[in-house]
Amino acid sequence: MDAAPGGLAYRLALGETGEDGMPTPEVEQAAMRDDDLRRYVAAELSWDPQVDSEGVEVSAACGTVTLRGTAASLRLKRAAGRSAARVRGVTRVANDIRVQIPDRDRRDDEDLRGDILEALMLDVSVPMTVDARARDGFVTLTGTAEWHYQREAAESRTTDVPGVAGIDNAITLTQAPDARNARDAISGAFRRAAVLAAHVLSVETFSDGLVILSGTVSCWAAHDHAVAAAWSAPGVTRVEDRISVEGRP
Repeated sequence: MDAAPGGLAYRLALGETGEDGMPTPEVEQAAMRDDDLRRYVAAELSWDPQVDSEGVEVSAACGTVTLRGTAASLRLKRAAGRSAARVRGVTRVANDIRVQIPDRDRRDDEDLRGDILEALMLDVSVPMTVDARARDGFVTLTGTAEWHYQREAAESRTTDVPGVAGIDNAITLTQAPDARNARDAISGAFRRAAVLAAHVLSVETFSDGLVILSGTVSCWAAHDHAVAAAWSAPGVTRVEDRISVEGRP
């Protein structure tokens, strides 16, 4: 008898059975939804030309999708995570894919740092105040930026550099932290957004630059749009994301 999560023995142990000892219709329906979601995500990974789906295993449980396996670059790992997140019904993605850099892309620390700095210099969104350190394929981005989108641009550009296995984005923002007056601006951005239902989202702002977002959205695209809107307000130096994704298959 299958004792794995979702298996009959597992459901019997949880008491999720009818009087005849068999799974209830609700349990069977949930298991069917999980299997459908797993197949949908696997199909999306295969469909996306930016993803190498052959080395990725997909599992799903109650809206949470877990990706396992290996990828030849950090770019491929993150592409798989983005593909999974945009599937209808996905409420969370646990991206456990391991990055295994092939020998052809391995660099020593100084060469990798040089490649990263060259890539950053070619992106006009990344300020010259950004620096990088590299050790065994793992990169720490340091320095300063005025806006969060510049910090994200630096990380995105670094992700594309061959030989990068992981990134710690330690770039600090130079804006004076004061988000007290940002609440109305963020709420206005929510109301303008076609992908958001502004009335189910709430915004709290604080003098230290912190913004707390809460509420529910229907998909990860809406979630990411809301978080990006908060980061676009002047004086915001931290965003605490409490938004729930309540996707429906």
